Amino acid sequence: MQPAASTSPQRRRAASRFVGTVWLALVLLAWTLPALAQTRAWLDRSRTAMGQPVVLSIESDQDIGQPDLSPLQRDFSVVDTSSSRQMQMVNGRISRSVVLAITLQPRRTGELTVPALEVNGQRTPALGLRVTDAPVAQPGSSNAYVETQVDDPTPYVQQTVGVTLRLFYAVPLVSGQLDLDAPQGTSLQRVGEDVQSTREVNGRRYNVVERHFLLVPDRSGDLQLPAARFIGRAAGGGGFFDSMLGMGQRSELSAFGQALTLHVQPQPANAPQPWLPLADLRLRYASAPRELKAGQASSFVVEAVARGATRAQLPDLPTPNVDGAQVFAEPAQYEDSFDGATPVVKITRRYSIVPNGAGRLTLPGIKLDWWDVKDDAARTAALPDMQLEVAAGSGSFANATLPAPTPAAEVAAPQAPSDGALPATAVGVESMAGRLWPWIALTAAFGLLWLGTLVWFLRRPRRAPASAPASAAGAATAAPAPRARHGLPDLRRALDTGTLDEVGEILIGMAAPPARDLDAVSAQLADPAQRQAIDALRRARWADGDGAQARALLRQAFASGPTWRVPAGPSAQGEALAPLYPKR
Repeated sequence: MQPAASTSPQRRRAASRFVGTVWLALVLLAWTLPALAQTRAWLDRSRTAMGQPVVLSIESDQDIGQPDLSPLQRDFSVVDTSSSRQMQMVNGRISRSVVLAITLQPRRTGELTVPALEVNGQRTPALGLRVTDAPVAQPGSSNAYVETQVDDPTPYVQQTVGVTLRLFYAVPLVSGQLDLDAPQGTSLQRVGEDVQSTREVNGRRYNVVERHFLLVPDRSGDLQLPAARFIGRAAGGGGFFDSMLGMGQRSELSAFGQALTLHVQPQPANAPQPWLPLADLRLRYASAPRELKAGQASSFVVEAVARGATRAQLPDLPTPNVDGAQVFAEPAQYEDSFDGATPVVKITRRYSIVPNGAGRLTLPGIKLDWWDVKDDAARTAALPDMQLEVAAGSGSFANATLPAPTPAAEVAAPQAPSDGALPATAVGVESMAGRLWPWIALTAAFGLLWLGTLVWFLRRPRRAPASAPASAAGAATAAPAPRARHGLPDLRRALDTGTLDEVGEILIGMAAPPARDLDAVSAQLADPAQRQAIDALRRARWADGDGAQARALLRQAFASGPTWRVPAGPSAQGEALAPLYPKR
């Protein structure tokens, strides 16, 4: 029995050592548990409206740093991030935690999911959020609101739609961002710079920021243009000087526009190709060729103004094909602008024309086919043909002449009637012969006149020159007077297609000898109506008159050409010319 008594204390000691080991393990486990990172995430709300931000909070007992926020960019805009540290004591233990607050702005409505983020090797849980439509801010009653305007709610496919956003805000802004997402199946491009102004709406003054976009739909059907959004911060709460120095209280400011639905029409079956949908297209000659000479280059400029398109959509202005001349085109110059919400592109292209010889030259007008999106009809913008007179050149072009233009058939061949009348070919020959008889008679009369002149020249009495100085004086007297540089066709063409500056230059060149300026032209005119038209032209050129009225007066007054004054006093010309009959 003695051994059993001796073993009982040993067992008790072994049991106590086991219990102590267990308690030590539990204490060590409790001590190491705070070293394991604990991370959790939550939203400050589960339901919000467009324009109202939500805050995603991530808490950890270790430093969080800056996690990857790119998974949030699909449905949210990250407005701001901030971090804070917290420390508290519970049952004699001190606990520390770090909270990262991420302010999110939803991009769309519906049931959204805040995706999981990886923080310290752990992934936060995915969180659900319901986003409803935001109430539309009323002008005059809110600190900020957004207007969206499109120039055509029913465009054609591949038609450029001008989109204008206007942000109205009545409080000072510290920062802000105005965005418009591109719908699927479209291309959206921001153009130009923001335009700032001020307006008074319902008795309240707003600052206005206007921004332009170009939207091009790639397919037909209904197109949903999402609502534009503005997210920013407003300054206030600290007085004028605090706001200026950035020391005042700042508050979140947001505004949303209205979503719009566009009905995109397909391309019509009868549309001209290449497909060019426009609101308007105008062509004009900005300048015309002047003083053409064989072998020498003269330039002219064509201007096109297209409404409702981008420069990438417009084709190049073609180079005209001129018989008897070479035409070279310079690169086109583009100028973009907006008329309200409608984009406008102005194209200017300069051409150089080099005639191959002297004579009459026909410059064919440029033509462009396009589709009128307002009237749903095919259109053709065309410039008129210009008839140009080319003077003889120098060098190898001194004797080069242009071939005479071949007149087109003026009478179409009619169908042979059933009553036994002449066939179409006989009618054509007979009518052509009838038209040629006056020309034949006129040619014979000129021939007889030339023969009479030749006989008179051969039979006229010869007179020896009195002296060398007299001969020189006679030669000087016989020198032809300076001729006018321009004629009535040039004036009519300038009045139809040229600028008022060109009209003035041609009027100066029509005087013989050419006048120095328009004042000299007016002094040489005998018709009061023509002088009045010249005065209207001068006022229009100096931006003091109506250009259209001046052009109309010039067309009416100079319809038959200028009427020049007859020089007063004895005729100097009669004394300068040698007498037809010797004086007795």
